[in-house]
Amino acid sequence: MHEAITGTRAIALVGPAGAGKTCLAEAMLYASGTIDRQGDTAARNSVGDWSPEARARGGSTELNLMGFDWLGEHFALIDVPGGTGFQADGARALALADLAVVVVDPDPARAPLAAPMLRLLDELGLPHLIFVNRIDGARASIGELLEALQPLSVSPLIARQVPITTGDKVTGFIDVALERAFHYRPGKPSEPIPMPAELDAVEAQARTRLLEQLADHDDALLEQVLMDEVPEPARVLDDLARETSENLGVSVLFGSASSSFGVRRLMKALRHEAPAPSATADRLGVDRPAVHAVKVSHAHQLGRLVIGRLLGGPLREGQELATADGRTLKASAMFALQGERNQRLGEAPEGAVVAFAKADSLHAGDWAGTGPLPPALDVPLPSRNMRAAIQPADRKDDVKLSGALHKLAEEDPTLHVDHDEEDHALVLSGVNEEQLGVVLARLKRRHGVEVTQRTPRVRYRESIRRGVTQRGRHKKQSGGHGQFGDVVIDLSPRQRGEGFAFAEQIHGGAIPRQYVPAVEQGVRDACGKGPLGFPVVDVAVTLTDGSYHSVDSSELAFRTAGRIAMQEALSAAQPHLLEPVHKVIVTTPSTAASKVGSALAARRGQLLGMVPRDGWSGWDRIEALVPEAELQGLEGELRSLSHGLATYEAGFDHLAELNGPLAEKVVRNGQVELA
Repeated sequence: MHEAITGTRAIALVGPAGAGKTCLAEAMLYASGTIDRQGDTAARNSVGDWSPEARARGGSTELNLMGFDWLGEHFALIDVPGGTGFQADGARALALADLAVVVVDPDPARAPLAAPMLRLLDELGLPHLIFVNRIDGARASIGELLEALQPLSVSPLIARQVPITTGDKVTGFIDVALERAFHYRPGKPSEPIPMPAELDAVEAQARTRLLEQLADHDDALLEQVLMDEVPEPARVLDDLARETSENLGVSVLFGSASSSFGVRRLMKALRHEAPAPSATADRLGVDRPAVHAVKVSHAHQLGRLVIGRLLGGPLREGQELATADGRTLKASAMFALQGERNQRLGEAPEGAVVAFAKADSLHAGDWAGTGPLPPALDVPLPSRNMRAAIQPADRKDDVKLSGALHKLAEEDPTLHVDHDEEDHALVLSGVNEEQLGVVLARLKRRHGVEVTQRTPRVRYRESIRRGVTQRGRHKKQSGGHGQFGDVVIDLSPRQRGEGFAFAEQIHGGAIPRQYVPAVEQGVRDACGKGPLGFPVVDVAVTLTDGSYHSVDSSELAFRTAGRIAMQEALSAAQPHLLEPVHKVIVTTPSTAASKVGSALAARRGQLLGMVPRDGWSGWDRIEALVPEAELQGLEGELRSLSHGLATYEAGFDHLAELNGPLAEKVVRNGQVELA
């Protein structure tokens, strides 16, 4: 018999974009009686996906937080976006959940879309089960889907149900653990029906398989199976709960969220099998009331909210908390969130997901508590592969833009804002184009700042092929003291990556030593923009000779002479263009590996190798060197070639010489931009 759990259990809904996670959350709220009418994300009247950006996109762009009571126990739902650009929003929340429900499509061809999430859950050690959504539209058998899903999961999949079909539609199910049959009723609890005689053999086979899987970790049950004894349903259910909580197996249930098919059965499984919040506290090393800040949100009417999960005990309003580095705050304004709505809390139970207002000293990733705190969570974040240079459409919005971007970057850990001095622009870096599009939409709606955007300039450089000796003289007479500086320099190329070097070999006092630093500065000034229009790298300059005037020479004059000498030397030293090349590491399903390799080659990429991805059956890891200029749009192309699964990381590797028409085009375009 199920023992009531104290506190709030947090259930994360995860899975590929478009699988129906938000629809499932809506169905659970309706089935529990929390709402009196099931909303629809397409109709834009659901509790989740309430932000204008989510509704315009037709999918989640941030965490959806909800809660419901079911059979006397409370649950918090954390609906995690499935889109790649928004998954980081749920990374910390996922690590703090008690259990995750992986929502998948019934089409076996789409099963690989769940691979990254299933692997992440295995790595986190987070208990989870699978809910196959839209079963009423399935065109393949559950067996085929399980065969496609099993290689993606470290733990064995446990089929809990057998579908009942009428014609080509799934109209009900057999609960294998309880050996009972049910007929679906739209929007209502499933109706018990007699066991279909034609499915006796199928049910018996599924039942045997279920018991054998459970018996792998239950010696007493194994003995019963070997003796052909029928175990009590309670024992089977208890074993299923143990399999889930200890990550020994992954239960698979099915239904249809939009019609409420199978939703109540899923909720009963969560009530019986989801670990208590105290188990998660033990897993994370929390033994006193403590809150982990999952994210910061500026989207609600309450202003800045810090959303976190409470573990280790209940928390009262006004209770004092401290962070690991000694910052203090009071839980003076706690709220429960239900989509866009909020409710003030006088006390939050253990396990609750709460929002704190007036908590300016608390930031995402912080622990704050009443006693010793666990170490910071190591949260994996996707790579930032998209960059956009922006500026306000109205120059008067410069200050407003800076403050708005700070708030948006505080909300999203994958968003980075940098001022690029070389490009003379603010550069936004994010996961992909979709994410940055949502960021710019929020800029306009929330903060009233409209911006123009463009692709950031590639950081081309130039160097030289041969050494030259060059004199540079600056002489100017305009009444009073004049200006005189005269230098001779040797300019030579260096190996790639060795940078700039300056030395002096002045003999006989040809130039007073106090002017040598000014000559070096003048030489460096000339390196800021070479004859091709780009910064100069990998050259060595030696000051060898020159002359001076006892009255008219000055630091300014010698700095000018050094710049003149360097400019003329660079033009005579066969300058050539260099382009930045990045090392790119792509992880992709093996079925798309050849297409990915071809796509990289088409972008002037040099393939370095391909190996199986460690620990991932049916996945490959491809390394290549790709010019930075060719990376624009790569993320979208790779995803289109791999059903949305391929991802990549890129980082600067080296500068490579660029010649021919491409180099001429870069120089021509650069001169136009600088004109």
